[in-house]
Amino acid sequence: MSQRAFLIHALSPLHPGTGQALGNIDLPIARYRATQIPYLPGSSIKGVMRDALRPAEDTGDAMHLQRAIFGPDIGKKEDAAEHAGAVVFGDARLLALPVRSLRGTFAWVTSPMLLRLARTDMGASEAVCPVPAFPVRERVARVATDSALLEGKHVFFEDMERAATPGDDAVSKWGELLGTALFGAAHATFTERLAIVDDETMTFFWETCTQVDARVRLNESHVVQKGALWYEESLPAETVLVGLASASRPYRYLDAERKVRMTQTADDLLTHCLGDVRSNLQFGGKATVGRGRARVVPLAAGGAP
Repeated sequence: MSQRAFLIHALSPLHPGTGQALGNIDLPIARYRATQIPYLPGSSIKGVMRDALRPAEDTGDAMHLQRAIFGPDIGKKEDAAEHAGAVVFGDARLLALPVRSLRGTFAWVTSPMLLRLARTDMGASEAVCPVPAFPVRERVARVATDSALLEGKHVFFEDMERAATPGDDAVSKWGELLGTALFGAAHATFTERLAIVDDETMTFFWETCTQVDARVRLNESHVVQKGALWYEESLPAETVLVGLASASRPYRYLDAERKVRMTQTADDLLTHCLGDVRSNLQFGGKATVGRGRARVVPLAAGGAP
């Protein structure tokens, strides 16, 4: 089986909704039931990538690749049951959440649990992607030596203060890996704002630091319609998620025009859909009000950008 990890970098607030009210929020984001970690469903990623890669014409090698990766078009009832798509898109799980900071404007905050899950998806080693240990009840923030977040020996996130431990090896390695993938030569932009906190603190952040917007609906007189006030939750712009796509089989087809049998390996299929950075895609709901603009950034085997 061939696998390819990828990042999703939110360029505007991202609303992977559930369609069900939860507490005081009418339209919450999708979260895993046990951990409450926010995620973007794989079905949403597959649909967006299918549209992004759709060829201009319904013929030729490009269309064969499209059918191989995503399966026959469901709009054609006679073809929809021929075969499943060869590429499986998993959920994209939260990796780094932007949190308001006293210094540096904001921080990309993550935790050992999120890093460990991401390392598994990326197929990376402990040497390449180390995960720092946090003793029980240790409440510190591990940051880079030249971190933009430092205020003396502390960092301040929202209304929370944490003692800082600069120069952590995990911060520098994850910062360079993810920063290079997201920003290329300007990877220091990410590293100097990266902070690793304990899992309990991170849980507090992903439960309280999402974006919640009040929305209204106007009637024909341009007055707020009675009862038409609701609250929507979104992942804030600059959120980074990590996902995994896999392909378990090659795709073979007969080229009727050239009368030869063609083969696309599993690696070929993954390279076609995740070989390059794809920008200005739209994920989740509320597209007409600017939600969900993002880019997909592929990662090579072992986590390299």
